[in-house]
Amino acid sequence: MKNLTSPLPPLQAPKVLDQLRERIRYLHYSLRTEEVYVYWVRAYIRFHGIRHPATMAGPEVEAFLRWLVNERKVSASTHRQALSALLFLYEKVLGVNLPWLTEIGRPHVKKRLPVVLVPDEVARILAVLEGEHRLFAQLLYGTGLRIAEGMRLRVKDVDFAHNSIIVREGKGAKDRVVMLPQSLIAGLREQLARARALWAADVANGVPGVELPDALARKYPRAGESWPWFWVFPQAELSKDPRSGVVRRHHLYDQTFQRAFKQAVRRAGVEKPATPHTLRHSFATSLLQSGYDIRTVQQLLGHSDVSTTMIYTHVLNLGGMGVRSPMDALPTLG
Repeated sequence: MKNLTSPLPPLQAPKVLDQLRERIRYLHYSLRTEEVYVYWVRAYIRFHGIRHPATMAGPEVEAFLRWLVNERKVSASTHRQALSALLFLYEKVLGVNLPWLTEIGRPHVKKRLPVVLVPDEVARILAVLEGEHRLFAQLLYGTGLRIAEGMRLRVKDVDFAHNSIIVREGKGAKDRVVMLPQSLIAGLREQLARARALWAADVANGVPGVELPDALARKYPRAGESWPWFWVFPQAELSKDPRSGVVRRHHLYDQTFQRAFKQAVRRAGVEKPATPHTLRHSFATSLLQSGYDIRTVQQLLGHSDVSTTMIYTHVLNLGGMGVRSPMDALPTLG
């Protein structure tokens, strides 16, 4: 395998998994992506008896992927995720040519209709949620935010004056603006008051400021300690930053909210397999049902391609498919 000429700087870590983490962080990938890639590369190495990846190539990658599909019975999306991790390892970490890349088949992920809740189901779920979990669910349904976008929301990005919320660094590293639901203004102001009490306590106790994106911590060293950069939904307890090791205030954990939401779905008697992301799907279908055009919904969701947004029209049976069944035209039987 021939080394590639790459603009990436030399790696400093001696071990391959540490090198993987180093390269991911240099390229500003998310912590979640780091965790996933490390998981699959470690599984790949263990599958082949702790061999170093540099001593392996196409046949070993194919054997591992076949095992995932045939033995582990993973889904197509999981298959693609594992393949992406290994391609990143060879291209960005080991810096080697992969002449077998084009020969590895990428699994086809089937397009499935999303689970969508009707307003009555949303209301029943919200009714059994409590406190900030209810407010957070209302925010997801009222704005179409992804769960990670809501978790990372900062004080400065809630604009009460213009009734808007600015989503920073959404999927694809794009910013966008969404509406601020009027019905949530009072609740958000109360949430910010609770968050400000935590922020003031952290400042008084000398707690390091919140995490900042990319190199902003170096460019603006005191910004993380300021109120505008604080989380709208902060975690109640301090925790150790998994990358830096610094003990600081993190935002609300997605696992915590997902557990609360799952319990709420069950308690509300909703039979659909709803998750927090279902609120985003329900937001989109509700807007289309209300007559908003597909481009407006696309912009609010932050989709780069309108074809991604079009799937919601199928949920609503729009686009020429709103056909009435002949069974419904029959006279009522006596």
